[in-house]
Amino acid sequence: MVSTVQNTDVTQKDAERAVVIAVTSHAVFEFGADGDEAYEVGVAFPLMQALKRVNECLLKENPTESLLFDVVLVTTDSQQQQQSSRIISSTRHYGLDVSRFCFSSEEDFVESLLQHKVQLFLSTDRNETSQASQRGVPSALLDQHTASCSSEQLRVLFCGDSIVQPDTGPTPASRQAAQGFSAQLGEMRRAFGMLDSPLSFILVTSRGGRESCSSALQTLRSRGISVDEAYCLAGAPRGPILSLLRPHFLLSDGFSGPEE
Repeated sequence: MVSTVQNTDVTQKDAERAVVIAVTSHAVFEFGADGDEAYEVGVAFPLMQALKRVNECLLKENPTESLLFDVVLVTTDSQQQQQSSRIISSTRHYGLDVSRFCFSSEEDFVESLLQHKVQLFLSTDRNETSQASQRGVPSALLDQHTASCSSEQLRVLFCGDSIVQPDTGPTPASRQAAQGFSAQLGEMRRAFGMLDSPLSFILVTSRGGRESCSSALQTLRSRGISVDEAYCLAGAPRGPILSLLRPHFLLSDGFSGPEE
């Protein structure tokens, strides 16, 4: 069973143009002892603030802009759902730009993502991102590093290796959906100048040399995506550079939560 509550505190986004992102509540909040106070913030809190800032900056550039992030907060844990009012009040307490609250069972949560036409699903649970990806919903895994990311700039990392040599795992439908999502991000990015943009793209190729990086850049540009930073690691471990770049999430061509 799926239950949806609309957040009347925020302006609802244009269903035809908005970019729908679903984030699990257990990534946004730390669920602790019972009570009426707001939950402590979780690893995805800076991400939520960064999404809100992109929306605010887009509207500042163009007050009639309709290409905005439309955030759905998803709760699948039955015990957490019993605290639904506290989840909603915590979101309002921190002023997060959440349009809808979706409460569903663990068995039905992917159906809820499809129902809400989610274009990117974010969770700290690898099993959840795997289930969503298998059903054609582009997904990315969040981890503890996300907690140290910027709240002022949304930093998105593209995995160049999967762009040059697409993984055979994602279905053609999910790959097409992922590429469509990336193109929308590219359109958002073009609304801002080169400096002080609230949205930044990073390209990292782990394998191959400059040719692989160049090929990935050309592929992204053909999709309307211009990156702000590009790194060719030529076989070096990706972990150290990621700790410096601190992207909010990583996107492969199928958005399957790539390993470091």
